[in-house]
Amino acid sequence: MLNVLHPTPLAARLLGFGGLLPFILAAVAAYAVDPALQEYFRKALVSYGAVILSFLGGVRWGVAMIGRDTTGLARPLLISVVPALLGWWAALMPSTAGAIMLAACFAVLLVADVRNHNMPAWYRMLRIPLSIGAIGSLLAGAAS
Repeated sequence: MLNVLHPTPLAARLLGFGGLLPFILAAVAAYAVDPALQEYFRKALVSYGAVILSFLGGVRWGVAMIGRDTTGLARPLLISVVPALLGWWAALMPSTAGAIMLAACFAVLLVADVRNHNMPAWYRMLRIPLSIGAIGSLLAGAAS
């Protein structure tokens, strides 16, 4: 996998994989801490997931603006705000349902991003392990 990621800028790899740490730590803490704190860490996991899903929507907004005239922007910009709205909705749900919803959103957005050839190839490839990590953490947290 690291050979595939080699053309990815180092800063993107470091920040991307560093961004998985809160997912992993919150999911592990939802199992490992005192039962009285488990819900706190599940909510932390869902909240972080909502923030990152919103960030990914923002990436799509930025990509939509590059190299386009303004006549074709409405649809891609509208689509780019959907992740933030879904993340917000997931954060308002009970934590188990919110984590499952976010995992599904990350999966759908991963497929859409990998197919979006307006995005750099390195970004599309980086999204695969990062999304798998986020989805796995969210599902693990939901199961705790």
